[in-house]
Amino acid sequence: MFWDQTLIGLFQKGGFAMWPLFACSVMGLAIIAERALYFLRLRLDYKQFSEELKGLLLKRKIKEALILCRKHPNPVPRIAQLYLKNLKHDHLRSEILKREGSFALEKVETRLRALAAITHIAPLLGLLGTVTGLVAAFHQIEILGGQVQPGNLAAGIWEALITTVFGLVIAIPCMAAYHGFESAADRIARRMQFIISELDEFFGKHSTGDFKTEDIEAADQNMRAIR
Repeated sequence: MFWDQTLIGLFQKGGFAMWPLFACSVMGLAIIAERALYFLRLRLDYKQFSEELKGLLLKRKIKEALILCRKHPNPVPRIAQLYLKNLKHDHLRSEILKREGSFALEKVETRLRALAAITHIAPLLGLLGTVTGLVAAFHQIEILGGQVQPGNLAAGIWEALITTVFGLVIAIPCMAAYHGFESAADRIARRMQFIISELDEFFGKHSTGDFKTEDIEAADQNMRAIR
């Protein structure tokens, strides 16, 4: 109960603007739920992964390193895997990492723009409902020739205020979720850069000649056969 009204009663008093607001709320909730589950699935202890990966590389355990990279759904291990698979091709490796990194970030940022749009559209729809509610109130004043009672204006005022409230109620959590997801996407992008930098540093200290291309390809083919 809100203001001695049920949600259905408030929805009816809000007028036509409540329907697009309702659509925004359903879309926003669906996007937030889907993205929250997605980012939970991408959780990765970066420090632990990096140390484990470099430990395996120090021992020349290429197959185990590739298994470690394949084990995580996060884009960071995927970038590390591509780095190892293209170890002998410096220029080609750089282009592949850029391309795959862009694809990975595009997937990570899926639907975030739609969520951002809802955070802007919902308050505007609330403002539209406010304006139409005030127009209805003044229309009543005109019809009654200025001889109005407060009850004559109640419907228009209800519409004006309810749509504003619902617009903000939808926009605020959507905006909070958007910034949270955007922060998570930026963190993934930075960590993809970190792992490339760390691998560059690692192979700058340890000759890539110790890692045979044939061994890497064979390990990758074995992993594919297992899958």
